[in-house]
Formats: sequence, C-alpha cells, structure tokens
Amino acid sequence: MRSLLSDLISQRLTGLSDTPTGTLNKRVYQALQQAIFDGSIAPGSRLPASRDLAKELDISRNTVLAAYDQLQAEGYIQTRSGSGTFVTSDLPEDGVITDKTARYFAPVRSHVVLSERGTRLLTRTGVASQQWGAFMPGVPDVTKFPHEIWRKLQNRLSRRLHPEFLTYSRHGGCPQLQHALADYLRVARSVDCTADQILITTGTHQALDLLAKMLCDPGDTAWIEEPSYWGIRNVLTINGVDIQPVPVDDSGMAPPENMPENSLNNPVPKLICVTPSHHYPLGSVMSLARRQKILAMASELGSWIVEDDYDSEFRYSGSPIPALQGLSSDAPVIYIGTFSKTLYPAMRISYMVLPRPLASRLKIAHSELYRGGNGLTQLTLAEFIREGHYAAHIRKMRLIYSKRRNTLTRMIEQELGPEYLCEDSNAGLHLILSLPDSIDDVALSAELEQLKILTRPLSAYYLRPAPRRGLLLGYGCVPEEEIETAFGHIVECLRRRLFSAGTTEP
Repeated sequence: MRSLLSDLISQRLTGLSDTPTGTLNKRVYQALQQAIFDGSIAPGSRLPASRDLAKELDISRNTVLAAYDQLQAEGYIQTRSGSGTFVTSDLPEDGVITDKTARYFAPVRSHVVLSERGTRLLTRTGVASQQWGAFMPGVPDVTKFPHEIWRKLQNRLSRRLHPEFLTYSRHGGCPQLQHALADYLRVARSVDCTADQILITTGTHQALDLLAKMLCDPGDTAWIEEPSYWGIRNVLTINGVDIQPVPVDDSGMAPPENMPENSLNNPVPKLICVTPSHHYPLGSVMSLARRQKILAMASELGSWIVEDDYDSEFRYSGSPIPALQGLSSDAPVIYIGTFSKTLYPAMRISYMVLPRPLASRLKIAHSELYRGGNGLTQLTLAEFIREGHYAAHIRKMRLIYSKRRNTLTRMIEQELGPEYLCEDSNAGLHLILSLPDSIDDVALSAELEQLKILTRPLSAYYLRPAPRRGLLLGYGCVPEEEIETAFGHIVECLRRRLFSAGTTEP
C-alpha cells in the first residue's frame, strides 16, 4: 500500500518536471524540502524508509538516499538508530525557498462577494466563540453522560451490525429509534404519533431548514415568537422566508385578534413557530386557551404550527406540561425534539413528529437533500432508550439541575435582590437576570466574556427594539460549587456599571 507521503512527493515531482532543477535526486530533495517548509510534512514526522519510498516512487533507492543525505546535512531531518528517519522538530530558519513553495498554492482572492442573504446571515450570527463554561445558556452538563453504559451498548451492537446501518438512511432514520421514540413520546410528552411519522434529523436547525424548503416559497411569511431563538430566525431568513415577530406574554405567543387577510400588509403565515411548554428565552408556559386559539387559527388559515419542545424534560416542580401536538388527533402541528439538552449537543440527533400527510414526502426530501446517516449512533440511542437508561439519566440530571438552579436563584436574591429575577418558570437550563434600563446588556455580556464568563444578552433575542434588558445565565454546565465564584464576577461588573450610570447600588 502506498504511503500518503509518496503520493505527495510524486505530485511535487510532477510540478518540478518542467523546471531546470538538475538531477532526479535534487528534485526529490527539493520536493521534500518544500513539503517540510509549507507544513505538509509536520515537524517530528517519520519519513518512509528509503527502500520503501524508492519502490513507491519507482525510482532508484540511491536517488532517495542522496536526497535524504542532503536534507540531513542541512538539518532538516535526522536519523534515530533503530527508529527511522524523522523531520527535525526545530527546523532551521534560513534557506526558505518561498519562490518554489508558492507554486503549490492558488492566489487568495482579495475580495469575496457573498449573496445578499449570506451577508445578512453573517451580520446576525448568534454562535458564541466558546460553548462551555459558566454561564453558557442552553448547554447541559456533558460530563455526567453515562459513557460506560453507552460504550457497552455500542460495542454489543457493532459486533452484529447489519450493512444497512453503515450506509445512507432511507427510512427517515433508524427504524428502531423511530419506534423507541414513538413509545417514549406517547408516555412522557403525550404526543399522538406512530413510528412512521418520525423523521430523524441532524439537529433542530436541519429540521427547520427542511421545513422552510419544503413548506415555504421565497417571500412566504412565518410567525415567530418575540423574543425568540436566533437560530430559528436565521434558518428561515436564509431560505427567503419573511419572519413576522409576534409578542409573547405570560400565556405564550399572543396572536392577533383578527385573522390575517393574506394581503401584502397582512399575509397569512405558512409557519407558526412556538415553544409552548417553555418559551425560549423568557420561560413562560402557553396557556390552554392560547393553545386552542392558535390551533384553531392554524387550521382555518392552512398554516403549519412548528412546536419546538427543546427542553421539556427539565421541569423541577408541578406536573409535566403536555405537548401542543397531542391536543388534537388531526392537529396541524410539526413537533420537534432534540437530544442536545438531555444528552449532549455534539450527538447531533433531533427528530420531527410529522402529520401523516407530510411524513412520507418529507422523508424523501430529507434523503435527497441531506443523506441521513449515523446508523450505529441512532441504533445505540434506540437501545439506550428502550433499556431505560435515557429515563434514568433524565431523572438524575433533573435533580442536579434543580440544585444548581436553586443555588443561582439564591445568589441573585442575596447579592442583588429579588427584583433582578425574571419570571421563574421553574424549568429549563437557564435563568434570566433582569437588568435596569440604564445597563447595556450587550456591552455587559461582552465584558464578562473577557473574564471567561459566558452569558447572552436578552435584548439580542428581539427583532424589534427590546423592551427590557437582561442576561441569560445557563446553570446546566456549572458545577454547584463553582456558581458562587462565577456569579461574583457578574456582580462586580454590574455594580461598576451601575455606579457609572449613577444608579443606586444593589
């Protein structure tokens, strides 16, 4: 089997064949030298034995030896007795042949023109440079994941793995996972579904992208909550969907009293995107009356309700909030769930429960656009759910997060006062620290990030001018014993800004 290095050198020799570079051994030397200098061969890398490289390049071994000898004499490589030949870890600083290495790199364009919607997307990004640490919202404690249980399940399954799990998915996901999810959702979330209605996706963003492409034409309207998750806005916008923010109150999304007339100024929405069980980011729960109103409105208008049930498993008191999807057997609701909050984000497994008229067509479209895979991971997750490990993990994490939430709540009340606590829904993985209007939450969040304290400004979740200021504080990935110290940094920064603004210190 040819080594990767011999393929590289062969390509470089072809590039040098039409230049007056002298003998073959000199050209081999130059090809190796250039590859070392441009990083294609990293410092400390082991080179093939001269006999092996000569055979792979179909040249004389003496030619390779001559090139190696020259490189060793100049300090580029060294021979270790009994180990082989290696690129020197500390390369000499002189003799860089930039005029020759440049031939292998295309010139970089000085100006790149993006599409209008691509440019707009980059001006509205919400992805943080860091995704782990106090108080990153929406991130679970991934250190508590039961890796040993998962490893045993995966090892057992991989020993007798059918080829269909190693190729592209053609069922909208692993059938075993679809069945396990249908059973789980009926019991845990009162979702009315069967396995054939479930489509497995690579994250919630992919699910939304598929819905936007298949259910909306450019220029169609979608209602979204105000405030709302930035990811929904970006995915819809990049697909040419016009988003209309609808205010959220203590009962959830508050749709207009009168039906839209499908005019230019009052278009009928193709999609109505909601988080009814736990609004993101404010935390309110959609009332039954409001749910029934939105269901009736969607049915009359021919709209699809997109229910994002992103963290419903983490409710710390009271009865579970059933899914909107289960209120009616023929509800025009597309239910989206994810394992990013309950297990870990990098798993990249989410799912949709689709109304029957949509299921088969969206599964075909998903296969055409995204070519689903990760069969072994999905099969392992199905067993993880079926054997009860998923429910057990959620119960364990619910206790852990409840303690962390209580600790953070107590710190806010002690250090700042109860008026700094936003609505307490007693659910989810974050709290909102309310701020006075005199405080710029975007600037405060940026200052805290320099101190390695990760928050999100509440005002950034609004499309229209934000009526309030605050910080989203995620407690999921902060050990309980570290909350006090981390929150202390927030208090210090906030008090300095309050003093500068002439506001009474909390």
